[in-house]
Amino acid sequence: MADRTDPGPTAASIQRALRRAATGRALDVDEATALLAARGPALDELLRIAGEIRDAGLREAGRPGVVTYSKKVFIPLTRLCRDRCHYCTFATVPHRLPAAFLDRDEVLEIARAGAAQGCKEALFTLGDRPEERWPAAREWLDERGYDSTLDYLRACAVAVLEETGLLPHLNPGVLSWSELQRLKPVAPSMGMMLETTATRLWSEPGGPHFGSPDKEPAVRLRVLDDAGRVGVPFTTGILIGIGETPAERVDAIFAIRRAQREYGHLQEVIVQNFRAKPDTAMRGMPDAELHDLAATVAVTRLLLGPKARVQAPPNLIEGEYDLLLRAGIDDWGGVSPLTPDHVNPERPWPQLDELARQTEKAGFTLRERLTIYPEYVRAGDPWLDPRLLPHVTALAEPESGLAVESARPAGRPWQEPEEVFGGRTDLHATIDTSGRTGDRRGDFDSVYGDWSEVAGKVGPEASGVPRATGTGADGDLRAGLRLAADDPAALLEPRHADAALALFGADGPALDELCRLADDVRRDVVGDDVTYVVNRNINFSNVCYVGCRFCAFAQRERDADAFRLSVEQVADRAEEAWAAGASEVCLQGGIDPKFPVTGYADLVRAIKTRVPGMHVHAFSPMEIVTAAAKAGVPVKEWLTLLRDAGLDTIPGTAAEILDDDVRWVLTKGKLPAVAWVEVVSTAHELGIRSSSTMMYGHVDHPGQWLAHFRVLAGVQDRTGGFTEFVALPFVHTNAPIYLAGIARPGPTWRENRVVHAMARLLLHGRIDNIQCSWVKLGDEGTVAMLNGGCNDLGGTLMEETISRMAGSGNGSARTEEQLQAIAAAAGRPARKRTTAYGHSAR
Repeated sequence: MADRTDPGPTAASIQRALRRAATGRALDVDEATALLAARGPALDELLRIAGEIRDAGLREAGRPGVVTYSKKVFIPLTRLCRDRCHYCTFATVPHRLPAAFLDRDEVLEIARAGAAQGCKEALFTLGDRPEERWPAAREWLDERGYDSTLDYLRACAVAVLEETGLLPHLNPGVLSWSELQRLKPVAPSMGMMLETTATRLWSEPGGPHFGSPDKEPAVRLRVLDDAGRVGVPFTTGILIGIGETPAERVDAIFAIRRAQREYGHLQEVIVQNFRAKPDTAMRGMPDAELHDLAATVAVTRLLLGPKARVQAPPNLIEGEYDLLLRAGIDDWGGVSPLTPDHVNPERPWPQLDELARQTEKAGFTLRERLTIYPEYVRAGDPWLDPRLLPHVTALAEPESGLAVESARPAGRPWQEPEEVFGGRTDLHATIDTSGRTGDRRGDFDSVYGDWSEVAGKVGPEASGVPRATGTGADGDLRAGLRLAADDPAALLEPRHADAALALFGADGPALDELCRLADDVRRDVVGDDVTYVVNRNINFSNVCYVGCRFCAFAQRERDADAFRLSVEQVADRAEEAWAAGASEVCLQGGIDPKFPVTGYADLVRAIKTRVPGMHVHAFSPMEIVTAAAKAGVPVKEWLTLLRDAGLDTIPGTAAEILDDDVRWVLTKGKLPAVAWVEVVSTAHELGIRSSSTMMYGHVDHPGQWLAHFRVLAGVQDRTGGFTEFVALPFVHTNAPIYLAGIARPGPTWRENRVVHAMARLLLHGRIDNIQCSWVKLGDEGTVAMLNGGCNDLGGTLMEETISRMAGSGNGSARTEEQLQAIAAAAGRPARKRTTAYGHSAR
């Protein structure tokens, strides 16, 4: 446990920190830690400052003097857990329970009783993945056809929505990015207490979290970030008095602040005091002292600022309502008139009348809110799934976003919204004439997170210049060129990393030699033919709220350039393409929250019905994983459905850089690298081949390029499903991350030559076809890449909106004759191909 011999901060250091806080100065870790020790007049001053910050935030939110709570029922779906927290009485063992889980009827019985009493929130609390520890849990789920606890939780949440109208708030513990995607459509909000960032409390024997895999701080911090990336209104908080030091407590608050600044998704932060319970390993620990709790709440308010919603559970404060309100809380959390607090069963909820009286006594008005906080109710997209919108709007005041207190929940269908088509549907044509309406989205300053937080994650290596390591740059370069000539694929091996990185830094004569070697390999592998496909790109929607920071294509539904095509319009364009000689259509769209789950298969079937011979190359891994999540099915099942509808191949886009350190800077909410690999690997196993890609020249560096190629090689070794590799230079002009001053202005000419040549060498023996993008490189640049290892031009496209919206100046279509002219300029013959690189019969 913590070393308590530290004498702590001095009175002078506390006063100094108070003066800085009073004048609005930012506090560092040491100053915030000092303030935790404030007592007497110093504590009074701390509470005064925190209270003023809270009051300013409430005025700014349009509800001055309003303290909120949520009227809820507590649904303990399962009390089994794979963790062993030494203070917990909620988790138990199978023989102490009548069943491993509440069954569906028991869940609905609780929810209906809550609805009858005017509750609006159904708080699902459960242990982490009990089936991984307890055979009884696994057997219970298997008998009822559920793969996991989370599958059952999702089904129960839908049942509560449809049968009772209560709004689910889910607390299932640690979740992955993909699992958050699956649960977001069934719950307006979710939560998980961070508790602490003190790793030693988890890793050391005797610590409160020892033996609990889901309580590792790094794992829980990842959940906070993933919830932000997915756009889930999320509740988190800290648990004080479990053995952490004051500095460790402050570190946890700073970690919460960082996540909130980057993603803006933390709708409330709970400061909860430890209360010792009998029959637990920590029953002898002293309860967290209430003045310590008040000081922690105040410091949390100071660090998180006026916009944060800070909560303290009213049943754990021994009636000290005024103290906590003075400290800066603005929410009492969920309070139930029906069910006990199953986590703290010895602490009954206060009566709502008493809570209102105590709140009013302190000068505030108590108002009911929903489980999703008012700010997120009013914002709607991207925080609230459209299938939940009718349930939420039936209970919310449209102006304030607070609950309509007289409203009684009623079951409503959980279903897709009505399809709405239209908008700037001619953008594919007018992008080359009148262009885009503006250089950025209307929500530029909010949708991408705090740009200063983003910038802080970009290291100096993102300059693109590789590091000189090993035996020295010249020696590594010579060794790399020898390997490129004799055994190019060996450059991917870790033992040759220095040589590979040196080649990524090649310039002058060395670069010319590298490109010559790559072109020799190209000639040996695929000959001199320059291939191309006659195809048409069809972007069926550009409405997207993921918030990828490099993307200039995505629009909000109400933006001037936003559009959605109907199934018929997509089929019309496919038929037009076939008439113009195309053999392939490539379909991709934004992650449109109103695009129906059935829409992807409907598009494929419509094209195949209209033009049976057309090859459908469609849907990025991001589209696939989010659609499968919305449907509540595994990726394999979703891909099988698409294959059976007629899907032929998928584009390997959404890869960007397959390194999460750079992905989370570049994309904010796009699927993690492991999910991308899962989707393309699963597709290959089902006989659906794909391209592979890499977008470079933004906030990346050559070490990440090399790692990316290794990931692609690993997938190809396992599946053999990649048809080609496409290098995609970053188009910076209208890219948000460039406009924010963080990304570089795309790759240099040297880097373009290097990446294409290295792709040929590194993927030798695995991927034979290396494609260069005329859209991004222009004709002259494309010719140079053809002379440096590339053999393919991609397609005629007929329309291209994504790169053009980003600011590419190379048009959106090429005729066959124009592509043949590019090949001729490189001194090579051109040949029309199929999507899978066979000879085209058209």
